[in-house]
Amino acid sequence: MFQTFSWKRTALASVLSIAALSAALTSQAFAAGKTITAVMHSDLRVIDPLFTTAYITRDHGYMVYDTLLATDANFKIQPQMADWKISDDKLTYTFTLRDGLKWHDGTPVTAEDCVASLKRWGKNDNMGQKLMDFTASIEPIDAKSFALKLKEPYGLVLDSIGKPSSYVPFMMPKRLAVTPAGQQIKEQIGSGPFKFVQAEFQPGVKAVYEKNTDYVPRKEPASWTAGGKVVKVDRVEWITMADAQTAVNALQSGDIDFMEAPPFDLLPVLSASKDLKIETLNKFGFQTLGRMNFLYPPFDNVKVRRAALLAINQKDVLDALVGNPDYYKICGAFFVCGTPLATEEGSETLVKGNGMAAAKKALAESGYDGTPIVIMAPGDVVTLKAQPVVAAQQLRDAGFKVDLQATDWQTVVTRRASQKPPKEGGWNMFFTNWVAADVLNPIANFSIGGRGKNGGWFGWAEDAKIEALKDAFARSSSPDEQKKIAADIQKEAYEQVIYIPLGQYLAPSVWRKSLTGVLDGPATPIFWNIDKSE
Repeated sequence: MFQTFSWKRTALASVLSIAALSAALTSQAFAAGKTITAVMHSDLRVIDPLFTTAYITRDHGYMVYDTLLATDANFKIQPQMADWKISDDKLTYTFTLRDGLKWHDGTPVTAEDCVASLKRWGKNDNMGQKLMDFTASIEPIDAKSFALKLKEPYGLVLDSIGKPSSYVPFMMPKRLAVTPAGQQIKEQIGSGPFKFVQAEFQPGVKAVYEKNTDYVPRKEPASWTAGGKVVKVDRVEWITMADAQTAVNALQSGDIDFMEAPPFDLLPVLSASKDLKIETLNKFGFQTLGRMNFLYPPFDNVKVRRAALLAINQKDVLDALVGNPDYYKICGAFFVCGTPLATEEGSETLVKGNGMAAAKKALAESGYDGTPIVIMAPGDVVTLKAQPVVAAQQLRDAGFKVDLQATDWQTVVTRRASQKPPKEGGWNMFFTNWVAADVLNPIANFSIGGRGKNGGWFGWAEDAKIEALKDAFARSSSPDEQKKIAADIQKEAYEQVIYIPLGQYLAPSVWRKSLTGVLDGPATPIFWNIDKSE
């Protein structure tokens, strides 16, 4: 019933998967108490949650760190580590930490730590950067409180600090938070509900977390990333299995408990098991997209970027990625179809798939000199395998020379940060996915930025017009005006080909019914609130 890009199971992948499973079972046998064993959508290599927007690193962040504010299932910002007061002139936000907050090394969480954490986050995150544009100062008042003072009223202060997905403003000790934005922190010391077991971390094999027995949850029920983060198990192990069939077999036999991203073509097999539950935890879905490198030929030429846009159509990509239209939606809206800011402005050939003839003509007139396009193609993540392969063929059909380089996702995550020329290990194009919560508006959407090398997202698009429009959006309090500005931003984004939205899809997860209390939300999976029956 479900079709997706076919899995190529090599002997090496099988050996690595079996070795990972063996390691999981061995460690689980020696672990005291309840252990959840999970196969996530990717293996974990980068463990600084402000170094990459990769969701596996965000998920790691939620295990180890905590946030000042959080978003609940009613889209409301709630206190998490702190509550707040707003001055009458709406220029000063005073945050006060709740009692009982300690870092994993036993030292108390202080306002000074949180100020340093916000400042580091504000250099990396799209919403954080815009918040800092409006901020006059952030300074401690005393050990438990600090003040954020604005230059002018800004309505997205709480939404920014309470955002649920990448980059999440996780709090960390000042000694770590002062690490420059382009460097990774050297320790994993948070104040969150789990502790990272550094001694058992094997990149590409497993990551291990133990219950933080000193953590004091909030009293409210858990709701998305807000409320009480009550840990009901002693240990969580993320096991890497490169081969999907091996992971499915392990899930069916009870050797693992949770699989975040099963292939769509294996869902019928999984749904037939009475011991398994299949559910879409992120009900708002994902936007998938292609991003070009604006620094080097040929995509430093907007005419070449436009030819590439004309060559690509969403349906071919989504058919290869998902297959079943019940799980995908053709959509040309940068800010997600079905939302107040959705528009199809500029997306005609992309959604209709009728731009190839125009692409060939545009490429011939662009001055393209045959420079090969280096596309990074990860083969180890179900939801990222199809896009580069399909797009590469569409670009070849239009007349581009394409160098499709097979790799894994964590290599892409690391390599896309490089500003070296493609011939020196850089790149021209990569593909990724955003949860809907990360692209709902122009301030949240990383890929819409036009800051170039000055704080811009990978690809480093530079567009002063988009930045000016984003400022206007941030200052506006009128929904009608914001909708018009968002449409203007989308028009400019398509004209400059800031990125190529490739549609939306849902991604079910599956787990054994021995697990209860699995939470939904825009930033899943999260492992507090889950219990396991033996």
